[in-house]
Amino acid sequence: MITTKQAVEKITTEIINDDELRKGYQANIAMAFYDEYKKQAEARDYIDLGKLDMHEIANKAADNFLKLWCVG
Repeated sequence: MITTKQAVEKITTEIINDDELRKGYQANIAMAFYDEYKKQAEARDYIDLGKLDMHEIANKAADNFLKLWCVG
């Protein structure tokens, strides 16, 4: 039976070596961030950033997450 550690190591290796898989993870993480930020901003009457700014911020956040995950 594969351990959680082994599974995470395998996924990490695949993300490092497969650009399309990495882009898929990045896009999904970015959209989760974007959706949640927008939901919270609307609920609290925050001034909304432009859509381009939000997508840029969300993608940078997702990229940073993956760098931290894959580098350690």
